[in-house]
Amino acid sequence: MFAEILGLDSIVVVAIIVLVIGASRLPKIARSVGQAKGEFEKGLKEGSVTAETDVEKKEQS
Repeated sequence: MFAEILGLDSIVVVAIIVLVIGASRLPKIARSVGQAKGEFEKGLKEGSVTAETDVEKKEQS
């Protein structure tokens, strides 16, 4: 059933990653990726607020 959802290719890729990286380092890497994703989303929000502020300033001029 699990193979039907993700596909056999995905399972093979995950298995190779675990073998290459090592099971002990995998949680640390996953945590780092999660933090990077959070920082990226935070930057996107800040960028959109800055862009909206710039548009409002141009409209007022």
